[in-house]
Amino acid sequence: MSRETVDAICAALPGAHWASHHEGGLDAWKVGDKMFACIGMANDGVSVKCADVDSAQFLIEIGAATKAKYFHRSWVRIPFDGKDANEMRDRILTSYSIVRASLPKKLQATLGPVQLPD
Repeated sequence: MSRETVDAICAALPGAHWASHHEGGLDAWKVGDKMFACIGMANDGVSVKCADVDSAQFLIEIGAATKAKYFHRSWVRIPFDGKDANEMRDRILTSYSIVRASLPKKLQATLGPVQLPD
């Protein structure tokens, strides 16, 4: 898994756009004005939102993720090492869907359906 793969997955999502914060130290993928994926300065993993704190804790307990520093407890960090593209795509899509559902209905309607390439 690599940064390029994560960027490709995120870029394929309707309405997703890249934003750099803190003078290039934090790269985020957003839908609307809300972040759904974040890559920090270490560039060795991606932080994503989970449905709730229990879901995030479960992923941490089974070793699929680690705690995302500086984020709410409903966010986890997925390291690039050892993850296949399908697992990473699923985590990113879940995060995107959670964030997208929190956007105003009018904005959601303009985004179109989610269709990820294989």
